[in-house]
Amino acid sequence: MLRVPASLLSLALAASLLAAAARAQEPPPSQDQDPATFRSCLVSLKPEALKRGVSASTYDTQIAQLSPDMTVLPLLDAQPEFKQPVWDYMAGLVDQERVDDGQAAMTRWRAQLDRVQAQFGVDAAVVVAVWGIESNYGRIQGGRPLLTSLSTLSCYGRRQGYFRGEFLSALKIVQDDGIAPEKLLGSWAGAFGQTQFMPSTYLRLAVDFDGNGHPDLIDSVPDALASTANYLKKAGWQTGLPWGLEVILPVGMDTSGAGRRNKQPLSSWTARGVKRADGKPMPAGNFMAGLLLPAGPQGPAFLVTRNFDAIYSYNASENYALAIAHLSDRLKGGGPFVTPWPTDDPGLSRAERRELQALLIGQGYDIGQPDGIIGTRTHQALQTVQQQLGLPADGRAGLKTLQALRAMPVKMPAPSAPASQAGQSAN
Repeated sequence: MLRVPASLLSLALAASLLAAAARAQEPPPSQDQDPATFRSCLVSLKPEALKRGVSASTYDTQIAQLSPDMTVLPLLDAQPEFKQPVWDYMAGLVDQERVDDGQAAMTRWRAQLDRVQAQFGVDAAVVVAVWGIESNYGRIQGGRPLLTSLSTLSCYGRRQGYFRGEFLSALKIVQDDGIAPEKLLGSWAGAFGQTQFMPSTYLRLAVDFDGNGHPDLIDSVPDALASTANYLKKAGWQTGLPWGLEVILPVGMDTSGAGRRNKQPLSSWTARGVKRADGKPMPAGNFMAGLLLPAGPQGPAFLVTRNFDAIYSYNASENYALAIAHLSDRLKGGGPFVTPWPTDDPGLSRAERRELQALLIGQGYDIGQPDGIIGTRTHQALQTVQQQLGLPADGRAGLKTLQALRAMPVKMPAPSAPASQAGQSAN
């Protein structure tokens, strides 16, 4: 996930200001892939690297081995939390598989999580939810070399100033923490480790919780969990305050002032007839909360607190924050949302997406192994099948398409569907 660094008061605000200042000084974006142009760009960054404490020998050694990876540029505008319907996004991130795995992880790491919660005051289930959604509990941390991705984004495309700061921070990690560049792998945007920190965030907030002398977000679960809790604490997490709760709105309620930023006392919402969706009494305390309507007034409604905002700062998307918050509730035994999403074609879990891909293969489509990730080949196959079935040919993996595929005669044996793999996929 593309992370936005921040200050103590607002992790997102500081990043915006820094990025804006950097953009004001940077040259216009260039798509020139000439090696000499790329090399010239990197050479021009050396003075700033030296100011930040990267030695000349480290800088020269590392850039000598770099070539641009232009495949990262289209991904700048393809983040799923902004492109997918919220019900598709949530279905793929908060499914029974992730709940079961997360509960097992909480049992395994209970002693460390208790220490993390005691030291940082952040709900352990929220920390584990971040871990689960960012890397599937450490299984998939990303396979792109950070120095390659960040150097490319430093010289091409939008937001070069922001990515240059992250590139230089990654060099500091290689130099000061002794992490070999070939081990520093992560997302296309430069996030790495079990809870996907950007390099600058690692330098500010990573914690050595296992006591081995340095933070390790790649191989140390305790360090990753504690660092995530430290991040959320610095983002304004308030101990003992819920992230929020699902609510039911009274018929005809004016929702024109909805939004997580427009917070009012809980008593004000109660006076307007807002009730908990699960039928229980409202929680104690007259805390401030904003009304979140991710799918409009006809879908699930939530009252969200400053702790929701702390989660939001981890990746500036309300859908992302809601996924983390909801998964944390599910890890503690909570159920699905009471109010259904306002659609007659719900999104699919990862297991259902793998089944859908296996069924497409059974129809003769060459999309690779079923991995639960709707990549280019799956999308194109879905469009063709949907057109044949008389469904909207949008390439979307929804329940209607899955049910139609289940009813189709199989043309060839379909392979078994392996466990879901997070990351980029062409399937």
